[in-house]
Amino acid sequence: MARKQDEMSLDDELTAAFLEGDNSGIVAEEEPVETPDNTPEAAAEEDYVDDDNGWDEDADNLPGQLAVDVYETADKLIIKARTAGIERKDLDVSISDNILTISGVLNGGEDDKATQWHIQECYWGEFSRTIALPVQVKEDGVEAVLKDGVLTISFEKEKTEAPKRIMIN
Repeated sequence: MARKQDEMSLDDELTAAFLEGDNSGIVAEEEPVETPDNTPEAAAEEDYVDDDNGWDEDADNLPGQLAVDVYETADKLIIKARTAGIERKDLDVSISDNILTISGVLNGGEDDKATQWHIQECYWGEFSRTIALPVQVKEDGVEAVLKDGVLTISFEKEKTEAPKRIMIN
């Protein structure tokens, strides 16, 4: 069915419904911005609000996240994490109550001689990742190997009995 020109698409309707709730700080493209000298620069300066809500400070204090892959084989649960540049001594891996924690420190990104950064995308510093394991594992049947920048942790899965059916009288 062809849509009439004045009909809104579902995306347009959802966007409009979302924006109707709170229009603070949102200016539609069609609306001209009223400024004393009506220049784009003046409009940008007028709309800019230095709202220091602490995000930057909080972000500096939070540990980075570690990307992981978690998968099963017939008898094992495998977790792989990219850990390039991290030395064994800077890694800590622990498990308790089927919850795995991998934490450590990635050193090497600090450069006291740098006078101006142009791009800094690499994470340097403390990181941590906690994973609730999706299946029961033997906590003493674990092997961790760090090779070629990949940490591979292999757990033996607990053999679980099939659920026992209970007859209802």
